[in-house]
Amino acid sequence: MVVSADKLFTPHQDHKIRVWKTNTQQNKLAHLATLPTLGDRALKILIPKHKKSTWVHHLDTVSALALSNDGSLLYSVSWDKTLKIWQTADFKCLESVASAHDDSINALVLSSNGEVYTGSTDRKIKIWRKTSEGEDHILVATLEKHKSGVNALALSVDENTLYSGGSDRWIVVWEKNMVAVDALKPGAHGSADETIRIWRGIEKCYFCLAILEGHRGPVKCLTLVKDTDEPSDTSYLIYSGGLDCDIKVWHLPYLI
Repeated sequence: MVVSADKLFTPHQDHKIRVWKTNTQQNKLAHLATLPTLGDRALKILIPKHKKSTWVHHLDTVSALALSNDGSLLYSVSWDKTLKIWQTADFKCLESVASAHDDSINALVLSSNGEVYTGSTDRKIKIWRKTSEGEDHILVATLEKHKSGVNALALSVDENTLYSGGSDRWIVVWEKNMVAVDALKPGAHGSADETIRIWRGIEKCYFCLAILEGHRGPVKCLTLVKDTDEPSDTSYLIYSGGLDCDIKVWHLPYLI
C-alpha cells in the first residue's frame, strides 16, 4: 500500500488497484476509484487490437505500488510482467510497459530523479528511465546476481545504494554505478524463516545487529519509522506483517 496526502492506494489479486480517501477524524475509508477507471476501459476500444490486452488492465495480481516524490504519479507492477504508470489526479493510465520482465514482477522502488527499479521472479533487477519529457520509459540497465527470484528492493537514503532480497535467501548490495559489492549471509530483513534481521553497514562491510523472533509465519512486509515518543534520534519503530495474520510493532532504541 502507498499513501499520498489523504489518498490510500491498495493493490489486489483481482488485477485491480483501489483508491481510498482517508478520514483520520472518523477513522474511516471511503472508496474513491478503481483502476483502471471506466474512462480508461472505454478508451480501450480505440487502442489497436494487439495492444488491448495489456495496455490498460493488469492481467494478474498487482504485486507492488510506488509513488513519485511529488505524489502526481503512481507506478504499479504485476505478475503479468508489466509496469504501468498512472496519474493520481484523475487516475488515468499514462503508460504501460509490456513484457518488462520474463516472469512475474514482485518488487518496485523509485529514486528521486525518476529512475524505476523492478525486481522479478526471472532473477533480474531492471532499471528504467525516461529519456525526455513525454517519452516512454526505456530500459537502461539489467542487474543479475541472484540465483532465484527477486522479492524485495530498497534504496538507501542517499540513493547511492540499492538492496535486493531474493528467494535464494540473500540480500545483495549494489552501490553507485549499481555494481554488486556485497551479499549478506542467508536470512533477509523479513524472511520465510519467521525472523526479522537488522543489518548495519560500515563502509563496505555488513554485519547482523539483531534477530527479532515472534512471528509464526513468513514475514512479508516491513516499515521503519522514527519513534517520536523517544527523545533519542536513534530510536525507531519497525512494523512487520506476516502470513500468521499478525502485525507486530518492534521498538529499537539503538538502530543507528
